[in-house]
Amino acid sequence: MSAPAVEPGSKLADRFRLEDRVAESGGATMWKAIDEVLARPVAVQTFDADFPRMHEVVTAARAASRLSDPRLTQVFDAAEEEDHCYVVSEWVTGESLTDMLAAGPLDPERAAALVAEAAEAIAHAHEAGLSHLRLRPDRLIWTEGGTVKVLGLAVDAALEDATSDDMAREDAEGLGRLLYAGLTGHWPGYEDETDLPPAPLSDGHFCSPRQVTAGVPGYLDTITCRIVLPDLRRNQPPLTTPLEVAEALSAVPRPAPVPISAIPPAVVAHPSGPPTSPHRAYQQQQTYQPVGYKTTMMSAPPQRQGNVVNRALATVVVLLVIVAVGVGAWTLGRNLSAGPDPTDNKASGTPTPEKEVKPVAIKPEKANQFDPLGDDGDENQDLAHFAIDGKPSTEWHTQNYNSHELGRLKDGVGLILDMGKSVSIYDVHATLAKAPGATLELKVGDSPELKSLKVVAKQKDASGKVTLKPDKPVNGRYVLLWFTRVPMDQGYRGTIYEVVVNSPGPA
Repeated sequence: MSAPAVEPGSKLADRFRLEDRVAESGGATMWKAIDEVLARPVAVQTFDADFPRMHEVVTAARAASRLSDPRLTQVFDAAEEEDHCYVVSEWVTGESLTDMLAAGPLDPERAAALVAEAAEAIAHAHEAGLSHLRLRPDRLIWTEGGTVKVLGLAVDAALEDATSDDMAREDAEGLGRLLYAGLTGHWPGYEDETDLPPAPLSDGHFCSPRQVTAGVPGYLDTITCRIVLPDLRRNQPPLTTPLEVAEALSAVPRPAPVPISAIPPAVVAHPSGPPTSPHRAYQQQQTYQPVGYKTTMMSAPPQRQGNVVNRALATVVVLLVIVAVGVGAWTLGRNLSAGPDPTDNKASGTPTPEKEVKPVAIKPEKANQFDPLGDDGDENQDLAHFAIDGKPSTEWHTQNYNSHELGRLKDGVGLILDMGKSVSIYDVHATLAKAPGATLELKVGDSPELKSLKVVAKQKDASGKVTLKPDKPVNGRYVLLWFTRVPMDQGYRGTIYEVVVNSPGPA
């Protein structure tokens, strides 16, 4: 008996109502559907009766459903029955890596952070015996809710009948290609795997990220080469498993959630699937309109009524003028007889209070790591500029230590801002990691020498957004944020997402 036709409006398992056909390919169809029991959108894959890998897809989906990592697409249901076969998973909305690269390469640290999250998720899947094997830019999503999501674990490979003799290495290289794409906007793989332009070649080999895009930090270039560019490893050991990739990227600052107010009205929906798969991502335009005020339209009254009303209004206005003149004359006479108001500062000779200061933000010329007490004098200089780039999702952080007290290796470490010239400092706002326990000092001076910088403000147990304000404005060219104690934040380290320096504004 042939399977019944699946059309919009069809209902599966008496709860999943199919609404929109998203994509079709090779006997498989991706739908946007509604779970009528939980009243939520879901992604549903259905298959023709002669689809050759139906059993493999359902088996893979059921295996993937047992994983609980929130960065992996959640599978809700999978059925293989005589009259129909389907897989139900969460409906994911957001931007794929392909979408994000439409305007060019990402900030290096952000690209690395996205791939680091994906690497950790894939590493967890490998611990459970599952792999992806089809990692592509459309499979990595930055969701509308501000999280990373990897689509298609196990299912994509079953759909495309993809296998590998070394699944861990295959997924590690897939992660490496995603990192390369994020850093450069190019794809170091087969051209039919993605819509991104191919990576440029040099002597028949892919160029390194730093050869393609200026500003890629050296350590990210090295990590990428260790994963996916064997000819450029420079005697460095390869990274051959998702866990090794995750560990290599573990120190990268993770992406911060996007505020709800910053999410544009146009939302890209990505149920799952590469461009050639039956569940290709598509764009769904959603328009959000504010509720407006209801306006009641009133017709004009007859002319005769208008004349009466006008005369009445004129009478009222005349009476109000007479009253106002009388009150004004009475007030003037009272003031003349009473003498000057003792509360009037000008009349009594009392100094006028100063107007409230309105601080004005001043932009530093540059930011540098500051480690004069360390052995190597390097505290992630490549990340320093992120603290003043105006983007709360990027950050500078110190190296990792083995205690709050910087491993007792030094008395402090920090980030120094060069304002370009001596300026007046009213206060400094800094966004730190949410983990409590930091002790942060504000030092100001005209020389970038530690002994020349004076402590003008200090905050203990600092976390999140902090304000360091001197007792009175101080002058200096160099502004130092100096950690004497660091919190437990992905290891013991100090983190600064953003710094704003304010100068006293005009009174």
